[in-house]
Amino acid sequence: DGVRLADSDADDVPRLCGVALNAYLTMLLDTGVLHCDPHPGNLLRTNDGRLCILDWGMTLSVPSDLQYALLEFIAHINTQDFEALPQDFINLGFSPPNVSLERLQNSGITEGLAFAFRQLSEGGGPKKIQERVKAEFQERYGADLSDEELQKAARAEMMDQMEAQLEKEGVDVKGVTNVMEEMSRRNRELFALPPYVLYVARAFSTLEGIGLSIDEDYSIVQECYPYLARRLFTDRSPRAKKALRAMLGLAEDADDSTALAAIQAGARGEEYVPPTKKEGALSPGKLIEMSEGFASYTAATADVDRDGAGQAAAAAEFSKLLLDPKGSTLQEILVEETARLGDAAARRALRQILVDNPAARAFASTLKTPKDILERSEQLKAILPGPLKEALVDRPAALPELIMELVELEAEDERILASAQELSDALGPRIQENVDIRGAFSNQLADGASAVPSLPDVRSLIPDSETRKAVSESLPGVANLGRRVGAGLFRRAAYRAERAPGIPDNAREALSNANKALADAVCPDVAERNAAAAASE
Repeated sequence: DGVRLADSDADDVPRLCGVALNAYLTMLLDTGVLHCDPHPGNLLRTNDGRLCILDWGMTLSVPSDLQYALLEFIAHINTQDFEALPQDFINLGFSPPNVSLERLQNSGITEGLAFAFRQLSEGGGPKKIQERVKAEFQERYGADLSDEELQKAARAEMMDQMEAQLEKEGVDVKGVTNVMEEMSRRNRELFALPPYVLYVARAFSTLEGIGLSIDEDYSIVQECYPYLARRLFTDRSPRAKKALRAMLGLAEDADDSTALAAIQAGARGEEYVPPTKKEGALSPGKLIEMSEGFASYTAATADVDRDGAGQAAAAAEFSKLLLDPKGSTLQEILVEETARLGDAAARRALRQILVDNPAARAFASTLKTPKDILERSEQLKAILPGPLKEALVDRPAALPELIMELVELEAEDERILASAQELSDALGPRIQENVDIRGAFSNQLADGASAVPSLPDVRSLIPDSETRKAVSESLPGVANLGRRVGAGLFRRAAYRAERAPGIPDNAREALSNANKALADAVCPDVAERNAAAAASE
């Protein structure tokens, strides 16, 4: 028993709209069976405050490959990685596999998608999108133009872009009688609309309509983030990990996509040019946004959030995610980034001590002085034997340069340190707020100590027994996480040893192997997983 969700005036309707959206995202991207007829009459609020979805006569099967292709597409759109979108179009079935990525890139589809995604993200539905588009046109073409004049200006710019694209593809534009028809013909070769898109669009447009009836600024794109955060944080598959890394602004791991692209290029008779490896650093803003989204998703789907149960569940689930002894995709990424940060911070500190410090500069000048004197005196050069000159003059003089090379910060180090500072700046106010609260609590205790019999115990701080149990079960994971961070630092040291300049090859190999052995000893479970992964390849 219940009433239509769109007709209900209950206070929890906005939350149930979120539950409905999460349910459909779960169907689309997790269970693989999508309810394709979510019109307002099929979405009810039950009398006990739950969501009920009726009429399952029309459903769509969503295969696993398509689910991951959608996750990758969303990640690339969200981070504006437009270079990856052409391959996403092929993976999603929007473009045939025999179309070259270059043609898709040159088609202008990425710019159009970026514009559409930006408008959808700002919310408000078609009405407010139309208002924003008009405002953008007025800013671009002139605020005093009428609607008809704006349309003509936009059409003229579009025609110029089409002609430029045709010329780029080697077409004589002057010989084309109708540029728009030619572009339409070419685009039909590049793009097609798979049948599943219509069902997905119908489902989510209905959900957006219900959301807009409650909030005129509702953004279905923004409302999707909590589920996406939860899915990418918890899915251990390689493709989900790749999508999460893209969402967080990190460089992608090497995978089979380059081999697939090479095969496709060969089938078209084209030479395959491997893409330039993308450099990236963790985006603190995106990490915080996704972490909040994960908590929001968990809170919104737990026991209708009665008596704060949702927030308690969110805290418990996030602690499990970070401290799971078996590891998780998010945990692996954070361990990796922590090791990189530790390495970069140590190099910066060593440079300040060994290179930039005035005493270090003076010492470096002292080491170089004998060589400078010797270079200016031919008599001393002739007197001093070669082996003795190398041992007493040349090697000491080269030491400052060797030290500088060893501790020199690379572009990657600079990005990591900048990201760490950005994260510190973002979290600083939140940490300070907690410090202020603790300080005020301490002052109250000091002012009225006689009235306070004892400090609160764990049960009063975490009254929910299930949450206490989850937190206590996660505590052993702290030590395990510490070991993984330590192993990550040793592996980072091995990476640096392999690239260290001025060190003999045998010494470099020995130093690298020693650090790898220490990493395996500190965290043997990671070593075993790496060995199993290597064996499977």
